[in-house]
Amino acid sequence: MKKVPLNQILLGDCRQVMQTLPENYVSACITDPPYNYEFIGHKWDNSEIKRRIERINKKNNKTLVKNIPYGSGLAGGVRNKKWYQRNRNNILDYEKWCFEWGEQLFRICKPGATVLVFNSTRTVAHVQVALENAGFYARDMLVYRRSSGIPKGINIKKQLERKGCDNPEQWEGWHSCLRNEWESICVLQKPLVNNYIETLLDYGTGLFYTKTLDGGFQSNILEGIPREKEEDFNLHCTVKPIALMKKLVEIFVPPLKDSIIIDPFAGSGTTLLAAKELQINYIGVEIVPEYVEIINKRLDKFIGSQGMLPLSY
Repeated sequence: MKKVPLNQILLGDCRQVMQTLPENYVSACITDPPYNYEFIGHKWDNSEIKRRIERINKKNNKTLVKNIPYGSGLAGGVRNKKWYQRNRNNILDYEKWCFEWGEQLFRICKPGATVLVFNSTRTVAHVQVALENAGFYARDMLVYRRSSGIPKGINIKKQLERKGCDNPEQWEGWHSCLRNEWESICVLQKPLVNNYIETLLDYGTGLFYTKTLDGGFQSNILEGIPREKEEDFNLHCTVKPIALMKKLVEIFVPPLKDSIIIDPFAGSGTTLLAAKELQINYIGVEIVPEYVEIINKRLDKFIGSQGMLPLSY
């Protein structure tokens, strides 16, 4: 009988890798997949990140667009009918792709398993629909409020000034988007077995830990999360704070000896670091070999909070 992987990083496309895992195996999933712009053309790897960083350095520009791959055609251009159709096709392709990995994730999740998926505010609804089509049902939408946000649209006044238009000052303060300072986390769940009590007793899943440090009730808005100093060897472009991932693991993964969390898009491994610190079993899947090396290096050197133990009943 083939040994089932545990506390390991598996290299490959998660749609294929998850097929090798048994049914009703994992207790939760917390993951940060590529957003839909990253999906176009599948060109999103270390070489692309390095190309962008070098380009930014040459121009002495601190703004780095990290979530639109080179050549996608969606980073700019004329907003004509063709552009919008290309945008729509991208969303449909992305939704189909989310369904494909969501279908395998549904199979390996225990009944009552909670699934958390980071995504952009613009496309998180498509992730939710795709995973609902795969069998999960929606529970909530968390707000992760970052410490800062950068306006990414067009300053209309400046554009009109460059074109020599009359009275550009009347458009002072008008922009093509709002300052985006939060990320959405879609919360879904595999159906329970009849009720919460039966599901908890049979599978150790289904519930959320809601008691806060001050004795209050946990909100679905997460803020005040500190960012850590970046590691020199970690080249991943969307590293989440370890404090954030620990918070999510504490809330959504019961600290039982047979609890298992999976991250199908492990990236630089922050979800797995959080699981390790909280003594929760984990499985990571990552398609980029360079990132697997980064994950293993982070796990090997990670010590975590001294004396930290998981919550207990």
